[in-house]
Formats: sequence, C-alpha cells, structure tokens
Amino acid sequence: MTAPSVTRPQTRRVSASTFMLIAAWVVASLEGYDLAVYGVSVPAILGDPSLGIDKAEAGTIGSLVGIGMLIGAALAGALVHHTGPRRLLLVGTTVFSLGMAVCTFAGGVPSFGAGRLVVGLGLGVVLPTINAYVADLSEPGRRSRNVALIMSGYAAGALCSPLLGTALLPDVSYRWLYVIGVVPVFLAIPLVMRLPESPFHLSRTGRAAEARAVEEQLGLAPSDSSPTSDPGRWLGIGPLLTGGLAVSTVLFWAMSFCGLLLVFGISTWLPSIMQAAGFSLGSALLQTAAMWLGVGVGAIVGGRVADALGAKRVVVVAFLVGTLSLLAMSTRPPTPVMFVLMFISGFGFIGSQILGNAFIVTRYPDALRGNGLAWALSIGRFGAIAGPSLGAFVLSSGADVEWAFYAFAVPALIGAFAAGAVPRVRAATA
Repeated sequence: MTAPSVTRPQTRRVSASTFMLIAAWVVASLEGYDLAVYGVSVPAILGDPSLGIDKAEAGTIGSLVGIGMLIGAALAGALVHHTGPRRLLLVGTTVFSLGMAVCTFAGGVPSFGAGRLVVGLGLGVVLPTINAYVADLSEPGRRSRNVALIMSGYAAGALCSPLLGTALLPDVSYRWLYVIGVVPVFLAIPLVMRLPESPFHLSRTGRAAEARAVEEQLGLAPSDSSPTSDPGRWLGIGPLLTGGLAVSTVLFWAMSFCGLLLVFGISTWLPSIMQAAGFSLGSALLQTAAMWLGVGVGAIVGGRVADALGAKRVVVVAFLVGTLSLLAMSTRPPTPVMFVLMFISGFGFIGSQILGNAFIVTRYPDALRGNGLAWALSIGRFGAIAGPSLGAFVLSSGADVEWAFYAFAVPALIGAFAAGAVPRVRAATA
C-alpha cells in the first residue's frame, strides 16, 4: 500500500528536474551560438564589400553586443523581482532571436551593428536570469553542478558556430550562419512556457501555496518568503552594497569584468588572431571549436568539483589556466600542440566566467541571488565592451601577434586575484 505513494512523487521530481535542466540547456545553447557566431563570421564580414567593415569597425560592432548585454543585465536585475525569471526568459529569448534576424538582412554597418546590439540586449536579460533560475530550482548541494551543466549548453551552442563556419565558409554566405541562429527559437520558447515559476519569486509575491507545490514537485526545501529587506531597493543594487556585502559585491564585479573581457575579446577575435599567427581559416575555426569543446567539458567537470571543494577554488584555477594557456600559445607551438592548448584554454577563457556565475549564485543569500548575479554581469559588461575593442586595437596596431595573447593574459591574471580575494558572504544579511 505504501510503495506507490513513495515511488510516484520521486518519479515526478526526477522528471520535473530533468525537464527544467533540458529546457534551460536549450536556451543556453542558443545564447552560446548567437554570441560566438560573430567571431566566426568576422573574417568573411571583413571581406564583404557590401558592408565595407574594417577591423576597427568590426571591433566596435563586437562591443555593441556588450553594450546591449550591459543594458539587458541591468534591466534583469531591476525587474526580476517584479516580473519573475520565467517571464524574463521568454522576453530575452525572443529579443536576441529578433536581433539575429536583423543581422541576417543587414545592408550596412548601422543595421548590422543595430542587430548585434539587440542580440546583446536579449542575451543580457537571459544570461543572469537563467543562472539564477536554475539555482532557485536546484538543491543547495547541486547548484554549482546544475548551473555549470546548463552552461555546457552555452558551450555546445558556441561550438556549433565554428563547426558550421568550417563547413559553410567561404563557399556559402556567412548570412546563413545568422539564419541558422533564428530557427531554434521556435523550439526554445515553447519549452520555456512549460517551465514552473521560481518558488522564491512566488513566495515573495504572496503565492506561497504555488511556491510549495513547485518545491514539492522538485523535491526542494521550503523557500524563505520573508526577507528582512526589499531586494528590489535601488533597482536591486542597494542590498548588495550594504550589510557586509559590499566587499564581496565589488570583487564579484571585478571578477565578472575580467571574465567577460576574455569571453567577448577571445570569441570575437580568436579566429582572426590565429590567422595572423599563420594558420589557415579552416585551421583557425577548428582550433576555435576545440576551445569551445574544452569549455563544455571544463564546465561540467568544474561544476562537480565546485560542489565538492567550493566554487572559489575552481574559479581561481580556471583564470590561472587561461593565463598560462595564453602565454604558451604566444610561443606559436606546432599545430597539434596548439589544438591541445585550445582545448585546455577553453576552461580558462570561458569556463572561468561560467563557473564564476556559479560562484556568485552560491555565495549570495537566496533572496539576493538574482540581484547579485544580474548586477555582477551588468557591471562586467564593461569588460565585454572593452574586450573586442582591445583585440581590434592590438591587431590594427601593427604589433607582433604575440601581443594579442599578452593583452588577454593580464585580465585573466587579475580575475584570478579578484576571485581569490572574495570573502564569505554572510547569509544573515539577506
């Protein structure tokens, strides 16, 4: 008589948790593709006379994504406590897909730049929201693991960009890469619409019964519905800079700045840097694919290690791996060695930011998790703006290509120091 009552709820919990992770993984994969596709298409865009884009303008367009993400992340931080993360995911996914459509039909620098700005706006809303949402719907002991798992979808989507670029370019127009980025949204939006709302948002908005139903479905402990301060105060930034959280918040901002500078600088210019180092376009794109493969593997493994040993240690190691990999690549080793370095460096270049997000959502109290991550990513977008421009400056300066590697090694080292200096956040400050 008791067996059905025990096994059926467990089956529902596993099914609901799995569906949540699958849907979040799909959305993250679209993010990764839409971000990485620009760097893959830059060599072809520079050769398109109809657009007339030079390296400096390409760097500026790459920075427009960061500007859009800065605005989007700030909006997410300010609105998440009013709208709930599920609604923001729907809006953000729709917006970055519309931006990809604009890029597909762009006829010049202004329209193409506007499309990338809109892509950034949508990505800026979705990226912090989906990380905080997955953390909300995960058991405390699995938060780092689950956040890293769904962000492996981000790496998988980004990996598709250079693989498709290798298969299509230069024989087929780069615009088809943007068309491909629009189509999967028709799969993602129905998945997001079936997701439950965050129980923390439901509790905060007076829907305790609905919150408890979601928690029971996922096997979660009851959420705290009575935070002692307004998490939306000062557009969500106020509680992050008071009550003993200021030092941690500022260090998270510095860490995110360095991480996003690497993500956007490397993803925008890596194929071009490798071409400048003497590799063919096909080889450069395959090396980029090896890097994104390393991102996916590193995120999954790093997430598990972070749950066991603490996210802080893993993030510091990731930044240091990125620093050492860049210095090793500056020596222009043989091609097989370069592929190995690219695979390892993915953990440092992009994995540091992915695991940094997991670090943030596991250090802030539950009521401030969405605010903390959204504002860290919003401030970090200044790094996303600086990264593409930094790469453009070095490549246009006439300096040896080694300086491109050195330029990105410095922020990787600073990111390691910032992550290592973060003190423990006191949960009572929620």
